[in-house]
Amino acid sequence: MANKPANRLLHETSPYLLQHAHNPVDWYPWGPEAFAKARAENKPILLSIGYSACHWCHVMERESFENEEIAALMNELFVNVKVDREERPDLDEIYMSAVQMLTGRGGWPMTVFLTPEGKPFYGGTYFPPEDRYGMPGFPRILKAVAAAYRDRPREVGESVSRIVSALQGLSASRETQRPFSPDIIARSVEKLAESYDAENGGFGRAPKFPHPGVYELFLRQHHHGRDPRPLEMVVHTLERMANGGIYDQLGGGFHRYSVDEKWLVPHFEKMLYDNAQLVRIYALTYRATANERFREVMEETVDYLLREMAHPEGGFYSTQDADSEGREGEFFLWTADEVLRVIGADRGEIFCRIYDVGDPGNFEGKSILHRILSPEQAGRYFRMSPGELTALLEEARRELFAARERRVKPFRDEKILASWNGLALSGLAEAIKVSPRPAYLEAARRTREFLLSKLVHDGRLLHVYKDGTARLAGYLDDYAFLGLGLLDLYEATLERSCLERAEELAEQMVSEFWDESEGAFFYTGRSHETLIARPKPAFDGSIPSGNAAAAHLLLRLSYYSGNTAHGDKAERVLRCYYEAMESQPFGFAHMLSALDFHLKKPKEIVVAGGLEEPRTRQFLDGIRALYLPNATLRLASAGELPPGAEAPAPGKAAAYVCHNFSCSLPATDWPSLKTLLVT
Repeated sequence: MANKPANRLLHETSPYLLQHAHNPVDWYPWGPEAFAKARAENKPILLSIGYSACHWCHVMERESFENEEIAALMNELFVNVKVDREERPDLDEIYMSAVQMLTGRGGWPMTVFLTPEGKPFYGGTYFPPEDRYGMPGFPRILKAVAAAYRDRPREVGESVSRIVSALQGLSASRETQRPFSPDIIARSVEKLAESYDAENGGFGRAPKFPHPGVYELFLRQHHHGRDPRPLEMVVHTLERMANGGIYDQLGGGFHRYSVDEKWLVPHFEKMLYDNAQLVRIYALTYRATANERFREVMEETVDYLLREMAHPEGGFYSTQDADSEGREGEFFLWTADEVLRVIGADRGEIFCRIYDVGDPGNFEGKSILHRILSPEQAGRYFRMSPGELTALLEEARRELFAARERRVKPFRDEKILASWNGLALSGLAEAIKVSPRPAYLEAARRTREFLLSKLVHDGRLLHVYKDGTARLAGYLDDYAFLGLGLLDLYEATLERSCLERAEELAEQMVSEFWDESEGAFFYTGRSHETLIARPKPAFDGSIPSGNAAAAHLLLRLSYYSGNTAHGDKAERVLRCYYEAMESQPFGFAHMLSALDFHLKKPKEIVVAGGLEEPRTRQFLDGIRALYLPNATLRLASAGELPPGAEAPAPGKAAAYVCHNFSCSLPATDWPSLKTLLVT
């Protein structure tokens, strides 16, 4: 690699772009130089978007971008631009929408052909190097697109006009004047449950993705209605995921998704945003059920993040690759012989039976570890007590993990994104409530300080940090996710600086992204680079939509600050997407959770007393053990009590619960406070 000539990507910081720095393709990063060349030579732009942990991105690189003949064709016919979707989610949002309009589907690697003005006229995802899979080969595509641009400019212009008009239309938002239905959450959960997989958990068939936002909506409905069915679906799904191959049975943490409907065969990459959200949903479900397995999975996943994904100064890296040693999943796969060599024949036989390791394996001749026997079943099968079996498996897993650590690890993308780290803060905050380990609290504080020092410049949030440099103006997700992360961390620690910084971010978010004329938030800020469209993200993908997160942040902050403008803007967001929520609840689960908060109104919990006082600690520990989806928590001094409330006696603690403009009498013991919270 070092002996190959480099292209312009050599000077970038993105690991994904650097992976392509020695391709024979004359790659440009996104910027004015590429567009000036395209205009000067009247060539279309070939825009390729992907990310470092993307398996099929690596495949297309090996097959096409490292192929001298294909690269020469690309260089002759196009100006070639490579973009890291994680670094430039604004470009990914726009051009993915264009590809979906053109083809009816999307994914990565994404290949889009643009005019020299950046306007799309043709696109797709992965293309093979020759005709196969019923798809035209990439060279044929290149020649046909270049010929169309050269010989049929009128058709290309008409295509451009249609696509750009449709892209710009995506930012339109219209506020409904209909009243919000009080039963919309129940109706949405009922509609979502129609696609529930009763056998395997989750929704739909293969491929099967984690959908933590949907499960959180189900938890809310169970809490409000005491209907057991939504909770049963969440518990069943989380158990199946935790026992499946999508979960790393030795090292903790979740892979991206399952290619089958049984959660067995994962796409092996590990993403920070998945694991952050799954830490949160396992913690919430533990609080709703007291199921110790969920706390165990939550802790193992946090431990994975601290071990593998934490920057030494604070913050978390983005992804780990699916591939190692040139093979997908190689780091995670086992044969029975390998297991027996590490832990011996006797323990190995038990481990292999429980984790489905055998000949010929369950994935390309090897085995993905997944639990096919419950502890009760395994105990009966091997005639062992639960304690004996648990001890044996814990020791075996430790030894196998140590052996696996000697393997070649998957590549890690070490850029730090403000948005995904906001999700990580939210996950850590919920973990701290369930398992207040010093390491978790320290990681949360270090991450907070890292983000607020390294990714803030001139008072404004930046999007990405890599190799000592932060760059790119923050997007809506960065402000909304980090604001929520800080607010969650405040409720876990009651450190007032977290609340103050969350409020500052919310104010900046409104200033930069709010659309006063039509309501809702744009994805890019007023000071951002001008692109061909300015979308308003509302539909959940693998992460919550920016507008859903922004609405939830403003709603929650309005109860802390009394800033009614926050609540008014949040309600306008909800009105903009209310009809979409009704018709497409799957894509609006996070928005529906924000609407639930708005409709139900939170229980505002005010604890008055010093943190060092035992009664205060008893109150806080009790509150954090409960599942309370719509609540705010504040530690107050005597001057910050609810209106008309009497201050507790010196050295004593009291708690007040306010709801819908009415406050309770002070509770001076935990049973009294618990009654106020659960009724």
